[in-house]
Parts: sequence; C-alpha cells; structure tokens
Amino acid sequence: MTARPPVPPFTRETAIEKVRQAEDGWNTRDPEKVSLAYTEDSRWRNRAEFVTGRDEIVAFLTRKWTRELDYRLIKELWAFDGNRIAVRFAYESHDDSGNWYRSYGNENWEFDENGLMAVRHACINDLPIKETDRKYHWPLGRRPDDHPSLSDLGL
Repeated sequence: MTARPPVPPFTRETAIEKVRQAEDGWNTRDPEKVSLAYTEDSRWRNRAEFVTGRDEIVAFLTRKWTRELDYRLIKELWAFDGNRIAVRFAYESHDDSGNWYRSYGNENWEFDENGLMAVRHACINDLPIKETDRKYHWPLGRRPDDHPSLSDLGL
C-alpha cells in the first residue's frame, strides 16, 4: 500500500497539513479522487448515514455534491493525538431552488499507519442563509491561501 503523507503519529504541523489536504480534496468535489484518501474499508458516520468502503464513499459523495451546489468548504484543526485528528468545519452550498445554506460541523478522524483515514465520524447542522450572507466567494476549487480561516471569519 502506498503511504499518503503525512502519516501518524501527527505533530501540530502535520495535523494542520492533513486537515488542509482533506479540505482541498473535498473542494474538488471529485468523489473518486476524494475516496483515495480513505482506506478501502473505511467506516463513516455522516449525520444519520453509515458508509463503509470506497465504493459507498463515492456513491455518498456523488449524491452529496449533486444536491449541494457551488459547495465551498473550510476545515480547521481542533485537536490531535497519535493517529487521531478532530476538526471543525463550515461549508456553504445551495440547492437546485437557489436556497443557500451554511453547514457547520465537527469530525473525528482515525488514520492507519499509511496516513489513510480508516474512521470518520461527522456531526453537521444546516443553517439557511441569504445569498447576501455568504462568506465564501472564491472560485470553485481550492480555497486561496490568503482567504480567512473559520476563526478569522468568526465562525
């Protein structure tokens, strides 16, 4: 198996790097590419949905990004220890009727020795917002390095 650095045990710097890699991956909105960051038998709990393995991850993300249009995400390190990282995040998207949402959440991650995520637990709350209340305006894709973080935005 190919390693996906950084690998555990994490330092503060490598945990921050891992979080940014995850954010960058999800901002591609490419389910196949994103799934490669997870073990083949990765287990997820996302809201009330349970997902196991890369095929289910691809199906889940395909459904997600079909519903959540113009998706833009920011993740921020919350805590880390050994092979585990906790993050908080917020993303903005809209539905096919043009209703905008900011979704807030926390994730707990556990990695294998190769740096692939084996376990992901996510808790997420959706807040309807007006389009004028959006805070994420960068072009679709990777968040620019000079864009404010969640803390900088007061989120």
